[in-house]
Amino acid sequence: MIPSPSADLDAAKRRLRAEATAACRRARTALPPAQAGRLLAAAAGGWQAGPGATIAGYWPLADEIDCRPLMDVLAAHGAALALPVVAAAGRSLEFRAWRPGDPLEAGAHGTFHPLPIAATVVPAVVLVPLLAFDRRGFRLGRGGGYYDRTLETLRARSQVLAIGLAYAAQEVPDVPCDCRDQRLDRLLTEAGWMVLETP
Repeated sequence: MIPSPSADLDAAKRRLRAEATAACRRARTALPPAQAGRLLAAAAGGWQAGPGATIAGYWPLADEIDCRPLMDVLAAHGAALALPVVAAAGRSLEFRAWRPGDPLEAGAHGTFHPLPIAATVVPAVVLVPLLAFDRRGFRLGRGGGYYDRTLETLRARSQVLAIGLAYAAQEVPDVPCDCRDQRLDRLLTEAGWMVLETP
């Protein structure tokens, strides 16, 4: 039997996911999370979203670059922040308002998110974690498809800016992708903003 294109793509993503996970661990060993997070915040270079825009960050998993120092800086400059919530498998993420210091509860897949009493919001900017990225703006995630579904949903409603956050060492020549994969608009590493190819 000849493998289907989707089977070939899934196999390519699985191979890259294994390689990228190892690369993330090496990057984390070389540059501890607290230091990487501070460098990431500094590398943003004073970037701010537009007035009144809500910025959705994330609570980092084991090998993801820590965006909390960046969110602290954004909050100190008056930005409205949010964190994602996995409402159900196979659905888009929801976002709840959050400020540094607000209580969190454990969520699915080892994540943490704001309590259910927090307001549900629609972000104008989404900070996106990843395992690997390329200069076309494509990313490889953990395989659940949550961010691709979420960005597709948000982009169908209005403009949203998707900013990938990663260690510079997570760059690869090409991320396997198809029409389900959503492009990042910008990409920030501890070394600074990456120059992405124009679509």
